[in-house]
Amino acid sequence: MDESRGKRLDIMVWKTMWRFFTPHGRGLVKIALFMSICSVIDVMIPLFQKYIIDRFIVPRVSDGIWPVVAAGIVLMIIQLISTVAFTKTAIEVEMAFSRDLKKACFDHLQTLSLSYYNTTPVGYIIARVMSDTDKIGLMIAWGLVDFMWGLSYILFAAAAMLALSFKLGIWLAAMIPVMVVITAWFQKRILRCSRTVRHTNSLLTGACNEGILGARTSKTLVAEDINIEEFGNLTGQMYRASVSGATWSAIYTPLMLMFGAISVAVIMTRGLGYVTEGVMAFGTLSAMISYAINIFEPVQHLSNIFSEASSTQANIERVDALLKSEPEITDSPEVVRVYGGSFDPKRENWEPLRGDICFDDVAFKYPDGEEYVLEHFNLSVPAGTCVAIVGETGAGKSTLVNLVCRFYEPTSGRILIDGRDYRERSQLWLHSNIGYVLQSPHLFSGTVRDNIRYGRLDASDEEIMEAAMLVSAHHIIEKLPNGLDSDVGEGGDRLSTGEKQLVSLARAVLADPRIFVLDEATSSIDTETELLIQNAVSKILIDRTSFLIAHRLSTVKMADLILAVRDGKIIERGTHGELLRKKGYYRQLYSMQYEREAFRL
Repeated sequence: MDESRGKRLDIMVWKTMWRFFTPHGRGLVKIALFMSICSVIDVMIPLFQKYIIDRFIVPRVSDGIWPVVAAGIVLMIIQLISTVAFTKTAIEVEMAFSRDLKKACFDHLQTLSLSYYNTTPVGYIIARVMSDTDKIGLMIAWGLVDFMWGLSYILFAAAAMLALSFKLGIWLAAMIPVMVVITAWFQKRILRCSRTVRHTNSLLTGACNEGILGARTSKTLVAEDINIEEFGNLTGQMYRASVSGATWSAIYTPLMLMFGAISVAVIMTRGLGYVTEGVMAFGTLSAMISYAINIFEPVQHLSNIFSEASSTQANIERVDALLKSEPEITDSPEVVRVYGGSFDPKRENWEPLRGDICFDDVAFKYPDGEEYVLEHFNLSVPAGTCVAIVGETGAGKSTLVNLVCRFYEPTSGRILIDGRDYRERSQLWLHSNIGYVLQSPHLFSGTVRDNIRYGRLDASDEEIMEAAMLVSAHHIIEKLPNGLDSDVGEGGDRLSTGEKQLVSLARAVLADPRIFVLDEATSSIDTETELLIQNAVSKILIDRTSFLIAHRLSTVKMADLILAVRDGKIIERGTHGELLRKKGYYRQLYSMQYEREAFRL
């Protein structure tokens, strides 16, 4: 839902953006200055008109008119220059403000823990970083433009009207609050409809996206009627809100024109009487009529600005909430002082990582969980040991790996890396020594070469090919149209799952990590590719501490230690042969899988 729905303007919300305003203070002052110049000239035009009528037109003389024309041209040139200047400055402020806000959001996202991404929808994050920041930048720059022009024009025009004719000026000034109230009343309803349209449009976009991506599922489930009904309901809501907003706008616009016409008529009627009585010059009446016609436009501008500011307030709240999100896992100040932070690492202080891992009386439960997943858990993994974690889907196989990688930290107890609590070293130090290959690895848009080099950006082409050959990825690469220069597509969608896993393995090998994690690396591929990956794994795990999360038990026979997990608990541990001899849970899993594979054959 739209958080801004029904909220009033709150200056405290806007103050949260103050640190982003200050770098652009000079630009904002320039906008205010140039807009004030434009509004002063707008106010002076009726005064010029008055002077020309009274000095030249009424007496029907032309002597001395050219200096006046020249002065008018100079004013127009000044206004032109001011208009170009404030437009250029406003664009610069808008783009720079949005850039700074986007960068701040993206930089902050890099510091957040993995748990944030597990619990926050991707669409929500993208909307905060892209759409909300653009809306705020637009409001800051162009809202100030409209505000300064509207406010300064009303003030200067009111002063000019009262100076020309106090009686007519008072009457015209008294109409302004009435127009403000009417405009605010209509704008509130138009804005409410606009928010509904915007919110419904986001739902429509999501529904359309799901309809396209899930087309195969919809057809196999014969769910087309349900999709049509849901989409029809959303389009109906959007239609009704759009029509309602257009109706209010259709009433508001002629109503404003009617009030403007009434004001002009009153000024003309009463002013004509003053002219006839000889107490007002004809040029003064002409200037007052011009002010009566023009005074209501800035009133509408100011009302629109306050309405849009109320709407933009929700964007600020969402961006501020993202920027205030705290990572669940942080390095202590002492660690940062020695090892550096995520963006300024002190690599010269980083010790080499051997790979000895020890769980010392570890207890753990997830931040949003109530039950402990691990209690009084102890495990020693010497450097170079291969640990396999097996169990049914959803058994909790990833918990140990998440703790080793410090994606989560123990609720109590310690995890030691090379004999020291890993909280005594930086996260970046640990993560730089971990190679993680997922079941569905993510490839970045670009070429195969770019994706492998992502493991180590300064790697040469020869080193890239060596890494590819080590994991047998060169067989796949040679079959691609352009070899290493083949485009992998968005997310690697031009490659099969097995091809993506081999590229991902080559990328991890190129980084030369001391700890390897393979998460279900062979669960969704064909037998031929599985053999390639198993052969690659047997090579890359030599002399490295490794953790294999496996669904196919045929991939874990070579592990030094197998942990069997059920319901989030480790219930058995040992080698493949030891666990088979125990005739327990692992033997049951192995037998069931063996029978299924035999049945397929």
